[in-house]
Amino acid sequence: MSSSKNLWEKRIAVLACFPRIKNKNFALLIKLSQKFIKEEHDLMHKAVGWMLREMGKVSKKDLEKFLEKNYKKMPRTMLRYSIEKFNEQERQKYLKK
Repeated sequence: MSSSKNLWEKRIAVLACFPRIKNKNFALLIKLSQKFIKEEHDLMHKAVGWMLREMGKVSKKDLEKFLEKNYKKMPRTMLRYSIEKFNEQERQKYLKK
């Protein structure tokens, strides 16, 4: 589904990572997140950011590792969603870089 041209199928592919995230299996989410960084539709930015935020709830270290490599390329909405649970100082670190 992630290679579909249909927005909703791509979005479902990202949201389907949720059970894996809860089991600390982040590989697919990271792969899809990197793939969809250049996606144009805002709904994809929101979906990816949401799942990254969920990953951060399970492993903040893994989220920070992903962000350090990708935050400069991430659409603003995706970044904001992913860092939503960070404290203000941590959020500003990524928003102001």
